[in-house]
Amino acid sequence: MEDSRIQAGFTYAREVYAAVGIDVNKAIESIDRIPISLHSWQGDDLIGFDGTGALTGGIATTGNYPGRARTADELRQDLDTALAMIPGTKRVNLHACHAEGVPKGVDRDAYTIGYFQNWVDWAKTHGMGLDFNPTFFSHPKMDGNFSLASRDAATRSFWIEHGKRCREIGAEFGRQLGSPCIVNFWMPDGYKDVPADTVALRKLMVASLDEIFAPEFDLHHLKDALESKLFGLGLECHTVASHEFSLGYALSRDILYTLDAGHFHPTETISGKLSAILQYLDEVLLHVSRGVRWDSDHVVTWDDELQNIMNEIVLNEYAERVHIGLDYFDASINRLACWVIGSRNVRKALLKAALTPIAAMRSAEASGDYTSRLALIEENKSLPFSPVWDYYCLASGAPVGASWLEGIKQYERSVLAARQ
Repeated sequence: MEDSRIQAGFTYAREVYAAVGIDVNKAIESIDRIPISLHSWQGDDLIGFDGTGALTGGIATTGNYPGRARTADELRQDLDTALAMIPGTKRVNLHACHAEGVPKGVDRDAYTIGYFQNWVDWAKTHGMGLDFNPTFFSHPKMDGNFSLASRDAATRSFWIEHGKRCREIGAEFGRQLGSPCIVNFWMPDGYKDVPADTVALRKLMVASLDEIFAPEFDLHHLKDALESKLFGLGLECHTVASHEFSLGYALSRDILYTLDAGHFHPTETISGKLSAILQYLDEVLLHVSRGVRWDSDHVVTWDDELQNIMNEIVLNEYAERVHIGLDYFDASINRLACWVIGSRNVRKALLKAALTPIAAMRSAEASGDYTSRLALIEENKSLPFSPVWDYYCLASGAPVGASWLEGIKQYERSVLAARQ
């Protein structure tokens, strides 16, 4: 009976959208193919499994909700459960601290694919790709707040080697899984207070990155990305890899630039930056997050900015050039629910964008008829999106509506509760 109601609602919605020139089935097909990369660190609070035991380096997790994944096997089990509740094409994004089976005495500058092979084998069972991040934090070899920009040559050398090893691991991910791995570089390097010299550390950072990126890899296996940030805890006044630094480096070295939704001033939006940056770069990486007054990494909600970001991607036909990843970690609520809520919201926004009758809006704009443009934009907001979303979930085998929540609650009772 429920399925028949969903089908009836979808039939009505399909007719309404057809009247404004939208083929609903084509819209669903187009957005279903767009990968969303789930961030593994939502499940373990970015503590990792390589023995560091604490999160440091300008970032923090708030909350102590029961059930944090303590091992790689637990994290994969949690991801298995969450992935089944999310429609569409998916990937998983790992951090280097998620290595497993690392022998005593082996440090991050000597990591190999062997410490991640279980992840590769697991990804194969899902038919999905993996992305990767070096972990330039939560480690005793952090020189205060510095890694690649440390004034100590030995410290820089250690982290340079870590970056090189991560690129090798990422390339092996791509080779084994048949899908390019994006290796994203973010370093927390910076000063808490105003520096006397704003140049020296940036020169060191450029030299370190150049050494890391010098080896060439097959682009079918590996893509490099550099992420910027406005500030972090303990480095509020000067971030070495700022927006201008990172964008300039990406442009000059022909790598991807990473836009994180929480890494800018609260009055800035990354939706407003995409079409500008993509005039000059072939591809960018998104870390979709939700900052509340600062880079607080709240669970992604279906708000105006999320919709605007996905509008930019879909309506400008950037789906092949913009790689979508999630980046937040909330330990105040059920961690699996965080994955499901955020991922489903991103997919909703993609579908809503694909159902936009943009041709009429752009035609009105091009002719100078801004009255019609505004009217059409506003009328689009009340088109019957929900029945299409419900049908899409049903057809994908994903839970419809909030029915996924009971599955999460049951998993919490049967699995997460036992981890305390």
